[in-house]
Amino acid sequence: MKILTGNDLKTGSVVWWDGQGWSIYVDDAVDVGDAADGIMAREEAACRVNNPYAIDGEKTADGVRPAHIKDRVRAYGPTVRPDLTLKPADPEAGNWVI
Repeated sequence: MKILTGNDLKTGSVVWWDGQGWSIYVDDAVDVGDAADGIMAREEAACRVNNPYAIDGEKTADGVRPAHIKDRVRAYGPTVRPDLTLKPADPEAGNWVI
């Protein structure tokens, strides 16, 4: 699964391509497959997102999970303060494996 991420130009928030626009929730991310380059070019040119890039991810029973720890931290927030994550009730938030 290939998903797109970047930063919202208005707020600086980490965002994920949901098929129609950008969401702050990684679980809204959709598989872009081979369309990644076209979507990134169009969205960056329209000044909706800064520095978009494609990453590997996987769809699990719990939602979308970025493959690399860097992007998991971008998706959910700090691993040392689960109370500050976007999913503070997630019992596994502090147990991510690098």
